[in-house]
Amino acid sequence: MKQLLPILLLLCCMLNTRAQDIPVNPALLNGQWNSSWITCPGVSQKSYGIYHFRKGFNLAAKPSRFIIHLSADNRYRFFVNGVPVCSGPARGDLYNWYFETIDISSYLKAGNNTLAAMVWNMGEYAPVAQVSNQTAFVVQGDSETESIVNSNNSWKVMQNRSYKPCSTDNGPRLGTYMVIGPGDEVDASLFPWGWETGNYNDATWLPAQGISNPVPSGHGTDNLWTLQPRNIPLAEEKLQRVPLVRRAENTSINGSFLNKQSEVIPANKKVSILLDQSQNTIAYPELRVSGGKGSSITITYAESLYKDGTKGNRDSITGKTIKGNYDIFKPDGGANRLFRPLWLRTYRYIQLDISTGDEALQLDDFYGVFTAYPFKERASFTSNDPSLEKIWDVGFHTARLCAGETYFDCPYYEQLQYEGDTRIQALISLYVTGDDRLMRKALLDFYHSRVPEGLPQGRYPSNRLQVIPPFALYWVSMIHDYWMHRRDDAFVKNFLLPVEEVMEWFEKNIDQQASMLGPMKWWNFTDWNHAFPNGVPDGATDGNSSVISLQYAYTLKQAAGLFAYYGKKEQATRYAALADKLTKGTYQSCFDRTKMEMANTPLKNTFSQHAGIMAILAGAIPAAEQKAVMGKILQDTSLSQATFFYRFYLTLALKETGMGNLYYENLQPWRKMLETGLTTFAENPDPTRSDCHAWSSSPNYDFLCTIAGIMPDAPGFKKVLVKPTPGALTDVKASMPHPDGTVDVEFKVADGKKITAVVVLPAGVTGRFVWNDKEVLLKSGRQEVRL
Repeated sequence: MKQLLPILLLLCCMLNTRAQDIPVNPALLNGQWNSSWITCPGVSQKSYGIYHFRKGFNLAAKPSRFIIHLSADNRYRFFVNGVPVCSGPARGDLYNWYFETIDISSYLKAGNNTLAAMVWNMGEYAPVAQVSNQTAFVVQGDSETESIVNSNNSWKVMQNRSYKPCSTDNGPRLGTYMVIGPGDEVDASLFPWGWETGNYNDATWLPAQGISNPVPSGHGTDNLWTLQPRNIPLAEEKLQRVPLVRRAENTSINGSFLNKQSEVIPANKKVSILLDQSQNTIAYPELRVSGGKGSSITITYAESLYKDGTKGNRDSITGKTIKGNYDIFKPDGGANRLFRPLWLRTYRYIQLDISTGDEALQLDDFYGVFTAYPFKERASFTSNDPSLEKIWDVGFHTARLCAGETYFDCPYYEQLQYEGDTRIQALISLYVTGDDRLMRKALLDFYHSRVPEGLPQGRYPSNRLQVIPPFALYWVSMIHDYWMHRRDDAFVKNFLLPVEEVMEWFEKNIDQQASMLGPMKWWNFTDWNHAFPNGVPDGATDGNSSVISLQYAYTLKQAAGLFAYYGKKEQATRYAALADKLTKGTYQSCFDRTKMEMANTPLKNTFSQHAGIMAILAGAIPAAEQKAVMGKILQDTSLSQATFFYRFYLTLALKETGMGNLYYENLQPWRKMLETGLTTFAENPDPTRSDCHAWSSSPNYDFLCTIAGIMPDAPGFKKVLVKPTPGALTDVKASMPHPDGTVDVEFKVADGKKITAVVVLPAGVTGRFVWNDKEVLLKSGRQEVRL
């Protein structure tokens, strides 16, 4: 079995990359399915529980095609003849409950076959990102041929009583917000080993209990779940070895078991083994052991170690201890027992705390199965500063760990999709991978989340309500971003009415006397700035926040562009006029001409980089004053400072003022993170909660968009603007995916003034090259530019 593991993982990965390209039988999208949602009888349907479902069937010959559709509540892991094939469903909500479509023909054989699924419901312990109705599972054949495996009472089921939740107190223990669900405590003596294989005896299992017939969107009269085809590919899974033991206490173990060379913990011993993955990761850790009846193994996962409550350099372990999420496995004495948690874990460090009983425990293997959205890096960036390569690599690694079935704000603590984070993550996806599918899903997720007031929720999917009005504006900005980078008019038009509703909500909150936003409800988070209580700037709650008033004006201008493009001229004109009213009112009330700085409120008693940044982006600062204001934003350290998240907008403001060449010298925060041993970019400067937060990966976008200067110059990226701002860099080479192919830009700068460039545009695409206020028109194909 160990030798087969890499092959099985490769097969699974190959299937995952193409699975969702399989079309669904149109009849299944236009009416009730003839399978049934099934569950385990005699159990609490909404409580914590783990269940196994099986179906045996016979085939006269190995099929060339065998397509099925499947889903579950909360989640499932699906096996065919003992081989793990896929997991799901992609997270959504009850109105948009996703199902996977897979062709399992390659796993089937002539004769007896077994389909098996492990289904779990976390009940009251469920992650906040998990919406749920009750425990359930469904399989539907695509046609009459595959209907022999439809879920109904011919399937068998049993409740797995070896599981119970643990690690449920980690939020309080770590003193922070943690909502990713529980750890797993597994008693191997109660586990039905071999349950997924064809020769397992399931004679004592119960017939599955039917719940209702599945129905797709637009159908049904009493829906428990309304089904939608999965709109993203299945997750990538690949083997990831743990490279080293960093510390071993009370044991002579040297880590050979990490390379499948068994090591033994003697009976009646307590040992501790600290492992180092060498970089932060997300994976399903898999531990294989033999013997050890009466033992207990606690597996603790952490992004970093702690000393006196602080993390310090992430590479250092001296005097440090681990604390964080954990699982517990209790072996039963059997051979080659496998522990794998139900859900992925985030870690750089893993500690095995082992207590053996009267029988020695053999450690046979320990590794991870890396999992994430299957992004492929298609862009590249190099320069005469090789240190930027490390920032690029760590940034994209961070972005990958924060992308699964949704974008994650962070993989360790929340795994929630917020508009503020997601806008930046989606742009990275477009620029570095060219894959827009997760962005499209995110736009839809927020569309589905809207509350009666017209705002999308601040994060979604979520089983708890949270509304963040400034993040609703970022959702509109995301729609604008998608429109500028993709030619998908039918998709974008779906969002015009919701955009109007967001704009109207803010318009109703305008203080007409001040021509600024008045008091606003909900959580008006802007940035984790120490001067902003709970991230909320002055004036947001009690009225007249310049930061959010100007963000609204900035977004109104984006909305005006959208509506004008789609022929809604009157609405576009109104939005532009309203933006102009807000920028003039805020400038008049909050700009301090003596300081040349934008105050947070008309009281002019607090100032922030954020207010100045949004003033520039919204066009509130007269053109003649913009460079002076931008200079103060960069130089006045008394201003409340933008953290990693808001520095994305700081860079946009630099470009808006023609000062993009200063971007390169403002990369010090990222260099400092690397100096502290971080292998992913953190949520905030130390002391930070999360060591992995993709809103801090903006350099992967800005190396291409700011330094190389590649930007859309018309909706749908139909035209390309190349406007490099390399700062002190003299040699740059960049390539990025485009809807029509690839854009390549390579240039050399002499004396900081002269540039020699080679630009390659896809067929049918034209553009402009701009350098020091000089412009050259670009055509399709390769061309040289000298300015």
